[in-house]
Amino acid sequence: MLELTMASVSGTDAGATAGMQMADAPSEPGAVLRVGRDRGACRLATPDDWLFVSRVHLEFLCGPEGTWQVTWLRGTHDDPSSEVRFSLVGGGGGVLQPLPYGGTAKLPAGGSGELVIHDRTGPRSVNVGFYHEV
Repeated sequence: MLELTMASVSGTDAGATAGMQMADAPSEPGAVLRVGRDRGACRLATPDDWLFVSRVHLEFLCGPEGTWQVTWLRGTHDDPSSEVRFSLVGGGGGVLQPLPYGGTAKLPAGGSGELVIHDRTGPRSVNVGFYHEV
């Protein structure tokens, strides 16, 4: 099972959140969880006016062995208005590393971490925590 939590953070106060959302999916091949503005395609949706987040921004996909990966999907623009960073608890020491535009990262079985979608033009971010239960 993959469990996701998402908080939209705005303003100069990093503690000011626009709400917490949660989603999960069984670790079965082909299972998908998406994060973005499109409420019809995404289990976790950001505010509609947060245009630095693509319609479908992040896609979590379960592979054939029950392992999960996350991909920052490429949108219509060559240069995105956001940046995505991720950290793995334990493995990366909690240090946020860049996830390249269009790039994919594997999530460790039994591991947890965080992805942060940061608006390059203002003090807003979307924080997505994950826990891959084995």
